[in-house]
Amino acid sequence: MVGAVAPSRRKLVVGNWKMNGSVAANAALLDALKTASLGLAEVSVCVPAPYLRDVATALAGSAIAWGGQDCSQHASGAYTGEVSAAMLAELGCRHVIVGHSERRAMHGESDPLVAAKAAAALAQCRDPDLQPDCPSARAHNQTSAPRKGSEFGQKTRLLQHCAEVMRMPSR
Repeated sequence: MVGAVAPSRRKLVVGNWKMNGSVAANAALLDALKTASLGLAEVSVCVPAPYLRDVATALAGSAIAWGGQDCSQHASGAYTGEVSAAMLAELGCRHVIVGHSERRAMHGESDPLVAAKAAAALAQCRDPDLQPDCPSARAHNQTSAPRKGSEFGQKTRLLQHCAEVMRMPSR
């Protein structure tokens, strides 16, 4: 509809636990989160894989979502230490972090690899309307080329790789 205003989405606040936590400390933190006032934001915690089942159990029925800190681009196979998007979905994860700057810097993750991981995660998504999008990158593409090394350019290149991996038309 021309001139219609798109409904606003709730803000998403994600706590990335990185490589921190313990069973006891996690239980205390989750108990505090469940009783906290969350305001209007959607809240999620992305936790180390060993704690996902405990977190899923602790947060079941609450307003807080949980997710993984990374996922493989592969659905299954001989990839020691990797976690597939399907495994995360089976544990009720609603979110997964892909393309984190630490993984890019310390593990050399490239735009094509991150795009493949994003495609794997989106393939498990239960929301048929969800597609990768970055309006600011799209608007920038209409006026000039992405700046190499910039976050803006990185998002633009990543979206291009996502489009290739997912066989979606480029925006």
